[in-house]
Amino acid sequence: MKAATLRDTGQRVISWPPMAGGDRSGGCSGAWQRGRYRERVLLRDGRSVLLRPAHHHDAALLQRFFAELSPRSRLLRFHGAVNVLSDAAARTLSTQVASRHVALLALADGPDGLPEACAEARYAVDEDLDGDEAEFGIAVADEWQQLGLGHALLTRLAIHARANGFSRLRGSVMAGNEPMLALLQALDAELRGHAAEVRGTIPL
Repeated sequence: MKAATLRDTGQRVISWPPMAGGDRSGGCSGAWQRGRYRERVLLRDGRSVLLRPAHHHDAALLQRFFAELSPRSRLLRFHGAVNVLSDAAARTLSTQVASRHVALLALADGPDGLPEACAEARYAVDEDLDGDEAEFGIAVADEWQQLGLGHALLTRLAIHARANGFSRLRGSVMAGNEPMLALLQALDAELRGHAAEVRGTIPL
């Protein structure tokens, strides 16, 4: 998915809620209280990942994540040839900005035992959208695709966005990205577009 354009549109406060008991349905039902959100999600192959908000110190982690994506996965995420995530872009993508930008990471234990990013998802205010809409973006590492991770991330972003006053999440999908189109259809998104690009709108 294309990265969202960030713009300040008001005083809407965005904060990650703690989970209440871990809803296995993939939703975030439970108390929406301010606090540090952490959730471990079990995937279809039996592996689990930790979901948490991105922090400013995750810039290098995101750079490694995008560098290790296949060229096709980077193309589908950025809709263009992006081989290296610049320091400035990494800082932007790893920084939460109240009322403007919310980012969620999925982490797994790497070969050295240290956490590594296996997916990232976000929504952000876009100057081209209505005030109750936000643009979303998502990327999943190649070896972690088709396991339900994208669905887990987008459903949690959708519930978070709805709780913060948004009514729709929008995103662009390149032609040929069938898994992403199938995911949007599973989330009851409205799909519009042409052969090159499809616009998906998730109602909240």
